[in-house]
Amino acid sequence: MKRKLLSVLLTGALAASMFVGCGTSTETTDTGAAGGDTATTTEATDDGASAATGTKVGVAMPTKDLQRWNQDGANMQSELEAAGYEVDLQYASNDVQTQVSQIENMINSGCNVLVVAAIEGSSLGEAMDMAAEKNIPVIAYDRLIMNSDAVSYYATFDNYKVGQVQGQYIIDQLDLENTSDTFTMEITAGDPGDNNAGFFYDGAMDLLKPYIDDGTLVVKSGQVDFAEVATPAWATETAQSRMETILSSNYANEDLDVCLCSNDSTALGVENALAANYKGEYPIITGQDCDIENTKNMIAGKQSMSVFKDTRTLASQVVKMVGQILSGETVDVNDTETYDNGTGVIPSYLCEPVFADKDNYKELLIDSGYYTEDQLQ
Repeated sequence: MKRKLLSVLLTGALAASMFVGCGTSTETTDTGAAGGDTATTTEATDDGASAATGTKVGVAMPTKDLQRWNQDGANMQSELEAAGYEVDLQYASNDVQTQVSQIENMINSGCNVLVVAAIEGSSLGEAMDMAAEKNIPVIAYDRLIMNSDAVSYYATFDNYKVGQVQGQYIIDQLDLENTSDTFTMEITAGDPGDNNAGFFYDGAMDLLKPYIDDGTLVVKSGQVDFAEVATPAWATETAQSRMETILSSNYANEDLDVCLCSNDSTALGVENALAANYKGEYPIITGQDCDIENTKNMIAGKQSMSVFKDTRTLASQVVKMVGQILSGETVDVNDTETYDNGTGVIPSYLCEPVFADKDNYKELLIDSGYYTEDQLQ
């Protein structure tokens, strides 16, 4: 109910602002005050052609250290500016307090809508309370913000399906439905502080656990539960260290057939551990995001697949949702049941993920313009 009230109040305020006229100046914020990787403030370029003139969108990204967030931020900024909005894009160096400060600065500088990819979904309480007090809608971007009724919408990929794509790939590659053989597998999941990590794990394990239970898949480390296989901060080094221990304890004289990895940064850690500590037949390795280094490994046969989430699609959808919010239109969502952030189900838009491997990466990644061939050399 509170979310609906905020939307109504905001729409009225914006309509009044637009009626007064274009050219209303927006206070410029010192975007570097809170620290972070890079601060970029961009003025709207078409001050007469767009109904978006005079409206400002704050975009909070976790870090520039990972390729995907750079792409997400750049895509978002480009599309929002093209739509006529002023954009305050901030990266927070994976520091929660920095991100809180950046969001608070966005609010104080007059942002009308916030798009937030949280570093930790449960750690933005103060900033979200401030957004709620000022009736500023918040779109949670790819990571759900927990325990706050300030969150108006959630835009992401179908995270449960991401895990299902990984699990089904393993089933198909080993023909688990028809085989009488047994295979060894180890699991590397994501950050327990990231709400998405549980969906990735559940999607894959709901398909694979029956094969673990009947002995077709054998996890020699015995580490199966999410809490045992999670990787804090999705850190490559943490995944590598854990896999090195598993390899030395369980696979010195035996092949490891499958490494279920929830994303590319954890897959890269597993691949580094295999390169340094493993002499057996190379396993099937899953991933997610189609990062450049992982795609190179996929081409070289060191990673079997990755789930491709075209961030251009997600950015376009969020820009559309921003426009719908600001114009008082019905906002497109396609899921109103799955994502409960602790205050209720958040209306969500879920984009479709697809799997990429060495056979289709050119069509998905190069022909579509996502990467150039030179980037994958």
